[in-house]
Amino acid sequence: MTIPEADHSRPTEYDGDLAALRGDCARMAPRWAAPERAASRPVSPSRIHGVRVPARSARLLDAMSDYGD
Repeated sequence: MTIPEADHSRPTEYDGDLAALRGDCARMAPRWAAPERAASRPVSPSRIHGVRVPARSARLLDAMSDYGD
């Protein structure tokens, strides 16, 4: 997040919001190179199958809250 008058000699705690995060990301974007696009090909529906999750993992995920765990 953006802190206008930050003292860079010590660690900073950020207390920003989504708008500040988006602004920071927009400023950083020109510094990052985007990967080249790979051509995607359609997949036959016969090759698409459900996801299998071990019961132990499913119980772990089911016990987690939607946010914060």
